[in-house]
Amino acid sequence: MTKRSPDKGLHPRNLHNHGYDFLGLIASHRPIDAFVFTNDFGHLSIDYSDAEAVKQLNAALLAHHYQIKDWSIPDGALCPPIPGRVDYIHYIADLLGVSERTSDIRMLDIGIGANGIYSLLASRCYGWQCVGSDINETSLNNVAAILDKNTTLQTQVTLRHQPNPHHIFEGIIKQGERFDVSVCNPPFHASAEEALKTHQQKLHNLKLKTNKPTLNFGGSAAELWCNGGEKLFIKKMIRESQAFAEQCRWFTSLVSKIENVKPAIKLIQKLDATEVKQIDMYQGNKITRILAWTFN
Repeated sequence: MTKRSPDKGLHPRNLHNHGYDFLGLIASHRPIDAFVFTNDFGHLSIDYSDAEAVKQLNAALLAHHYQIKDWSIPDGALCPPIPGRVDYIHYIADLLGVSERTSDIRMLDIGIGANGIYSLLASRCYGWQCVGSDINETSLNNVAAILDKNTTLQTQVTLRHQPNPHHIFEGIIKQGERFDVSVCNPPFHASAEEALKTHQQKLHNLKLKTNKPTLNFGGSAAELWCNGGEKLFIKKMIRESQAFAEQCRWFTSLVSKIENVKPAIKLIQKLDATEVKQIDMYQGNKITRILAWTFN
């Protein structure tokens, strides 16, 4: 098993290494202007406990840096932090040994969600061909609407519905089809109650107290929680990946909880994977892990 840790901080190719240019963001996406203010340190900022402010920040970042216009998500959908999400893509590029744009890479985005973020960023940053799957047709319809407004991405991102919630790759990867890599941001929690508790603790840690504790609590059941939580989902993904070993070069997943890493690696090794990598990503004081494995 190979463990790879970068220097603390975002990936060197990450455009967000030096914070946010709010004046540039306002110029690219006017709706963010209503949420920008000068904080106690004299810097422009937004209220990160305000779901609409965070949503408009994402739309502004995507418009300003990645030329993705009119990005939006339904109320209650998971609103992903762009710097951390694009970091995943940059480290996947390193895993594949590419640093420049190429249409030769095919990426499978498991659980693309309503935000479509990994496929959108991989296509925009590197020119990859992406297939995004999800069990939620409403989520797929929202990504389709984003693609309709960004026609150059329509030839790069394909959407597929997973009709069976008990399967991950089966029913999505077609016979004879090959991918260079799969990516996944699995549901972290085992229940809605657990997800809410974690969110409230996050607000407490950030000292972002609010009278509305669920204000920025975005994410549907499929996005944030599932029976067995992250541990069981990743276990299921690893087991099913073995059956598609010849059709995908690298399988990868984010692992939010450190206690889930060792059991996952042990299972991967038990299934005779030829290589396992743990890639640590640093976003401020937060560490997020990518687990990558291959049978080839």
